[in-house]
Amino acid sequence: MPLTLLGWQRHPPNRTLLVHCIAALLSIAIPASQAESIVSVADQLSQARVKDQTNAFISWREHIIDDSAIGGLDLTGSDGLAMADLDQDGYLDIVSVHESDTVYDGKPIGHVRIAFGSVDPNTWHLTTLASGVEAAAAEDVSIADVNQDGYPDIVVACELAHLIYFENPGETARSARWANTIPMITQNRGSFIRVFFADTNADGRPEVIATNKGSQNTTDADQDINNISQFHLPANALDGNLWQEQVLAQVRIPINAEPVDLDGDGDLDIVAGSRREQRIFWLENKGDNVFKQHAIDAKDQPEQSALTGFNMAYADLNGDARLDIISTAWPHYLLWLAAPTSQKSGSKSVWQTHVLGTIDPDQLVSVRMADIDGDGDLDAFAGSYSRGPRAEDGADVTAASPLGRIVWFENPGSQNVTARWIRHDISRRKRGMYDKWLARDMDGDGDIDFIGTRGNSEPYDGVIWLEQVRSATPQANFIQARTKDSIAMPLP
Repeated sequence: MPLTLLGWQRHPPNRTLLVHCIAALLSIAIPASQAESIVSVADQLSQARVKDQTNAFISWREHIIDDSAIGGLDLTGSDGLAMADLDQDGYLDIVSVHESDTVYDGKPIGHVRIAFGSVDPNTWHLTTLASGVEAAAAEDVSIADVNQDGYPDIVVACELAHLIYFENPGETARSARWANTIPMITQNRGSFIRVFFADTNADGRPEVIATNKGSQNTTDADQDINNISQFHLPANALDGNLWQEQVLAQVRIPINAEPVDLDGDGDLDIVAGSRREQRIFWLENKGDNVFKQHAIDAKDQPEQSALTGFNMAYADLNGDARLDIISTAWPHYLLWLAAPTSQKSGSKSVWQTHVLGTIDPDQLVSVRMADIDGDGDLDAFAGSYSRGPRAEDGADVTAASPLGRIVWFENPGSQNVTARWIRHDISRRKRGMYDKWLARDMDGDGDIDFIGTRGNSEPYDGVIWLEQVRSATPQANFIQARTKDSIAMPLP
């Protein structure tokens, strides 16, 4: 029977359906498992559903905010991002950082970009805040109103090798030059890998918490001890000569130091991690800029996992009024560390560890908690780190290789929260590093969307947002924005 008689020219079928129909026409029996194996994750029909009276199916549509084609710049190596209303027009803006490399070659190049928002989530005013040496291998970014003028300011961590602070010019934020400083005390220090604004001493002005991992291309064999620091800012934060450093901890390859009120006493503590030592710990805020270090003993952590704290989230998952830690763990685990009865019980306090899910053979790198399916509890949205070539789809990269996957894990509910969460794969392709996600309702339709960065995939690196789509019938898991992209892959 001609395919046109089936109406397929007007309504292209799902690939799995196509395989089975062709097999039937040719009287060939193809096992369902074999037919599914040739269909990419993106093209498979979504089985995820909303937990309300609509029982709608959940799928995802990609939108590009910024990339090399749009910006006309080398935006490879896209990493951190943050959101705030920089120009105070009522719409959230996005600050993103881009290392601008496909290999760790030590070249002092990079970009800090701003996407100014509008009423339309697909319309952005793009501008470059810094490029080149100022933004050398820009890795992470944080936003806060440092000078208390009502307009948020920006700090960026650069792997080559400093912090840089930008002061918002106010009403002319979109067009004027932002004054900046590279504080002298942060120069030529090696790789700053994470940075956060946080008012840890409750004086009404933020400090800067930063992590310095050492060299940009550090390896787990490196033994150098490096700093997790708090920087105290002068009244005029643009006076880079007056920044003061307070060393909070020293570990081998520190990889994170995130301000969060872990013990619930009203001030900001710091949860930190060491890649070389494969451990996380927390610094209890004792007041007056004094911090006390506590170990986090992850009981029943999988033997083959490395818990470094590179990306963590925080939520009370079991309803015991204590803040838990949700963390990626190398190579492919998503872990929940349930807080002990008292986080102040001392250095040997035990955090019961549960495996929420895995994405083997892909290497989990990011996590963000949000209620995706509308049932009132928090689900986990995550992304992986492809390990093949960054500038091309490697011929020897197969479905069994660590690839770029986007996935979410459905919380099974309070009665079963310790069980493995239900994994919903969204997209899997040869290249993609999804380093960070932010959860927002971008299109105002009442459900949660996600904004993120993509790296490891020149020329497709940049900033994206994923629209949550709800439909009465199953749709493909993921609709990509580009006609041409890195090859979409099935599960192994």
